[in-house]
Formats: sequence, C-alpha cells, structure tokens
Amino acid sequence: MTQRPSILRGVRRSLVAATGAALALFLAACGGTTGEESPGGSGSGSDDKPLVYGVFATPLEEPWDGAIHAALTQAADNGDIEYKHVDNLATADAMERGLRDIATSEKPDAIIGDAFAAEEAVRKVAAEFPDIPFAFGSGEKPQPPNLSVFDNWLQDPAYLAGMLAGGLTKTNTIGVVGAMPIPEVNRIVNAFVMGTKETNPDATVKVSFINSFFDPATAKQAAQAQLSAKADVLFAERDGVIAAAKEADVPAIGMMVDQEDEAPKHVVTSLVWHMLPTVEAVVEQAKSSPKAEDLGKFSFMKANGSELAEINTDVVGGVPDPLVQKVEDKKAAIMDGSFTTPVDESAPAGSIDVSQQ
Repeated sequence: MTQRPSILRGVRRSLVAATGAALALFLAACGGTTGEESPGGSGSGSDDKPLVYGVFATPLEEPWDGAIHAALTQAADNGDIEYKHVDNLATADAMERGLRDIATSEKPDAIIGDAFAAEEAVRKVAAEFPDIPFAFGSGEKPQPPNLSVFDNWLQDPAYLAGMLAGGLTKTNTIGVVGAMPIPEVNRIVNAFVMGTKETNPDATVKVSFINSFFDPATAKQAAQAQLSAKADVLFAERDGVIAAAKEADVPAIGMMVDQEDEAPKHVVTSLVWHMLPTVEAVVEQAKSSPKAEDLGKFSFMKANGSELAEINTDVVGGVPDPLVQKVEDKKAAIMDGSFTTPVDESAPAGSIDVSQQ
C-alpha cells in the first residue's frame, strides 16, 4: 500500500482520537480487550511508520498469540512500526465485528492475527478492505488480493525437544498436552514423538488434547492425569502444564516462547517461535502494496523463524552432557540441510480428547 500523504495521516489520527473510546467500549462488549500502544508506537508522531494492528482471538497469556504480540512489540520498540492491539475476541462474531470496526475507524496499514477459530469471518472482512494487508495464522491458502497466511512450523525444535525428553525420562513415559488434533498441532506433536524415539526407542508418549487453545485449568488436569500414569517429563504444548510439572517436581518443555522464568528449576527448554521475520514481511506489504502470500517459510528454523531455547541444565534431575551434545549435533544437521524433520499432520497414535471424558 502506498504511503498516504501526511495530511491524510493527520485526518486518521483525529479520527482515532474521536473514536478510540467508542472502539474500546465496542470491543469490551465483544469480549475483547484493547492494548496500549507499544513504545515507539504512534505516540512518536512519525509519519513514516506504518500502523500495524494485532487482532487476537485469545488472551495474550496464550503463548501462540503471545509470540505474535512479542514480535510486533519488538518491531515497535525498534522504531519500525506503530502498534496497537486487541485480544480475547473469543468468537467468530466478535472477530468479524472487531476487525470491521478497526479497519473502518483506525484505518491501519496492516492487520495481523489468528484466524483458526474464525476463518470465515477473517476472510469476509479482508475481502471488504482490499487495500489493507491482512496476515493471519491459518491452515488455509492465501486469499487474493490482500490476505496472507502464516503458521508456526515448529517441527524442527519439536524434534529436538523430543530427543531431550527421551533422554531425560526414567520411567520411559512422557506426557504431552495439546490443543486439538488439527494439522498445525499434530505436526508438532508427531515430530516431538519422533524425536523421543531417536534417543529412547522404548519410550511411551501419552498425548492428550483439551479441545481448546486456551484452558489452563483443563490442561493442568490433563497433565496431572499423565503424571498419575507415571509420566516424568511433560511437553506443555498448552498453557497450564508447566504448573503441574512444578508441583510434581518433574522437568517440562515449554512452547512458543522461552518459558524458563515460569519455573526455572523445571523448564528444561522451550520451542520458540520467532515471528519477527514474518512481521517484517508484512511490514514490507504495508509500505508498498497488499499481497496474498504463504508466509509459512519465515517460521522454519533455517530462516531463523524458530529455535530450541537454550537447554537449562539446572533443572531437577539435571541434563547429561552427552544428551545435550546429541541435540546440538542434530540441530547442526537441520541447519546445514543434512537432516529434514518429517512433517506428519495426522492425529497422533493413541491420543485422547480429555474434553470428552
């Protein structure tokens, strides 16, 4: 999208000031919460920074949306964008109304968010505003002329984390608590399971799905059930599992961001999603013109879009040096292309849906 003349930006800012309170009330009615502008945002008054709006279905405590928010905040802190956001638009109807109101009243240069639970709503609104680049997490294809899609392709760090888990378990039982058996989750869980088999062919991985992207209480209960079934290492694909690991005094693996601070003696590592390369691609659209692209490649480890967080050897039970070396060797093989993590998007064998129990 071409740069607007400064006078039009001034009109936009006046409109934002006049409608901000109404927008906040509307989003609150939808169940959403508005966020403050990040440092380096529109408060700087710079005309050459595109306004990027983050629109999220879940609270930002949910790591998936939290990773996107963190990258957008970093871009704002770097002085590259102005950034505003709204989270917890929990229904498709709230997402549709929220997106339409933001696009109309705020007139952002780009909108980024998650569409998985509101795919039809996002695509409908994007079609109504073809001059605004939309970039949303989605398992579907891009939608011309302006809806790009991305996803968290974290199979590489998942495989490495599985290798760690396989080498750490003493009961040969590992627990995984995931959102739901959709391709985007399945490929991460299946890569993790494959990794456990490389270091421990005898390991059993118990996989439970909570049928929700954000339900920490249910995730914790599912983890506790796995602990009762002798699991002694947990993979927290969903929020709530680390709390169970801390209470049980067993190691856990975090997700999306480095979660070591949540339990320094129990989080051995995390799958980390670096959204900044994806955000930078969207910012380029905001400065030029909208496109309909698959931005998934920017999340691969080789593109620096994901990684395994530094291994915390101070966790309960410790981490043997030979195991760390095995993981490092495999990481090197991924980065130089001599090993490619298989992508398996089928439902993990033996997985259960705890929401139906």
